[in-house]
Amino acid sequence: MARQHMRYIALPSGDDTPVFGQGTWFMGERSSDIQREIHTLQHGIERGLTLIDTAEMYADGGAEKVVGAAIKGRRDDVFLVSKVLPGNASSTGTIAACEASLKRLGTDYIDLYLLHWRGHIPLEETANAMEDLVEQGKIGQWGVSNFDVDDLNELMTVAENEQVAVNQVLYNLSRRGIEYDLLPWCRSNSMPIMAYSPIEQARLLEHPALTEVAKRHQATAAQIALAWVLRDHNIITIPKASTIEHMVENIGSLSIELQHEDYVTLDTAFPPPSRKKPLEML
Repeated sequence: MARQHMRYIALPSGDDTPVFGQGTWFMGERSSDIQREIHTLQHGIERGLTLIDTAEMYADGGAEKVVGAAIKGRRDDVFLVSKVLPGNASSTGTIAACEASLKRLGTDYIDLYLLHWRGHIPLEETANAMEDLVEQGKIGQWGVSNFDVDDLNELMTVAENEQVAVNQVLYNLSRRGIEYDLLPWCRSNSMPIMAYSPIEQARLLEHPALTEVAKRHQATAAQIALAWVLRDHNIITIPKASTIEHMVENIGSLSIELQHEDYVTLDTAFPPPSRKKPLEML
């Protein structure tokens, strides 16, 4: 099976990871879907989508079990990302949550472990627990999710830039608020953004502007939305595909090069931010 030509991005550690991965939010929720979900993830791996993102929250660990089944026998081919819930992110809780995720995933290490969002536990406590996991070899590196600029500035008082691998946030054509200050902050601090819900859980796909641009490229609206997110070389994206057909469609976005006319059309329909906006989450 042909592997799609993939672009890679360097994390602060110096490790390279694909800019295009596979999301798993809502996987593992229905037993009737699990084999199809496993097969889709495996198909993606075979096509070069070796970054897989999951979390202990998704289906209460069910998504991690799906990922574990999908990567069985091919763990070394995959860059695995999971997340700890903020309520579990204490000194001991982070360790326990990671160990539970490792068991569900059927592996002895996670490549990248994220704090899912900011909670009440002090960041220093969570950062120290993450560093302990790195030292124990249970995770390769760590990062955060749903952190705004103020959160990151506070985090930098208890961690070094190179320790925080990524910030995973909501970003798509209809959610451009991070372009005002968060994206520039991450770029200036060499911290990649990992964009989740890049097609707004399919709610963008009927928009006339996307349809117009898609026609120019003989592509689908989803492919244009993904190509738009990937235009910035500081961004990784992790769309979910629930079927192989959807997976193949997503992969097609990697070969699309948007032109000036396309950006004008999309910026008119989805204007960039002109002021600071609160960080959006789904």
